[in-house]
Amino acid sequence: MLRDITLGQYYPADSVIHKLDPRVKLFATLIYIISLFCFKGIAALLAATAFLFAVIKTSKVPFKFMVKGLKAIMVLMLITALFNLFLTPGEPIVQLWIFKITAEGAQNAVLMAIRLTYLILGTSIMTLTTTPNQLTDGLEMSLMPLSKIGIPVHAIAMMMSIALRFIPILIEETDKIMKAQMARGADFESGNLIHKVKNMVPLLVPLFVSAFRRADDLAMAMEARCYNGGEGRTKMKPLKYVARDHKAYAIIFAYFIVILLCRTFLPWPM
Repeated sequence: MLRDITLGQYYPADSVIHKLDPRVKLFATLIYIISLFCFKGIAALLAATAFLFAVIKTSKVPFKFMVKGLKAIMVLMLITALFNLFLTPGEPIVQLWIFKITAEGAQNAVLMAIRLTYLILGTSIMTLTTTPNQLTDGLEMSLMPLSKIGIPVHAIAMMMSIALRFIPILIEETDKIMKAQMARGADFESGNLIHKVKNMVPLLVPLFVSAFRRADDLAMAMEARCYNGGEGRTKMKPLKYVARDHKAYAIIFAYFIVILLCRTFLPWPM
């Protein structure tokens, strides 16, 4: 399961999505997330589905590679669906002891599972098609107006980018530690859920030690290169909008307008 986590990884490919300005991709991701939790009806759901799969096709990232990231959140999706299924009030259609399933609950459970799936796929496209350096520059430029009121925009963008970049590194480190302990007789597969959780506890100490060591090495490397924050720093590759970025903005706004129109004029039941 650790190898199935794709968040924070970069998939190199020669596509239009990869060549877009990172600010465009950040804005598109934000708009898409907003649209997922404000759409209503089958028409809007179909529009969101068509937009997502069109972007995945354009990005040239294998769909199987993106779907792997869903395995890591299957438990969260199951818990969310069960809560919506059994705790949503309404007219019961099935009742088992103190548990009852309502039509509204079944609808909300399916809808929430779809939203979480699309949320993971949509955000994965941004990280898979954007390098950490581009993501840092895009975050910094997008949040630049906040620097006028004293917010350290560059530091925030740098921390978020480093945290995102460390996800696959820590996953790889955890996998190495598990294999080393399994070679010494540790068992992470057998037993019930509680037993498996207890077996995972010995992983925490070496993992934390490795994480702190990597953080210390990174800090020393940044100091050796005279890193002193964002003030006065120049960029080797400054971000500049080109024609394809403006076209992408137009497509994003058109998509969001379609979602709003579907919500207003075509609020068909799910």
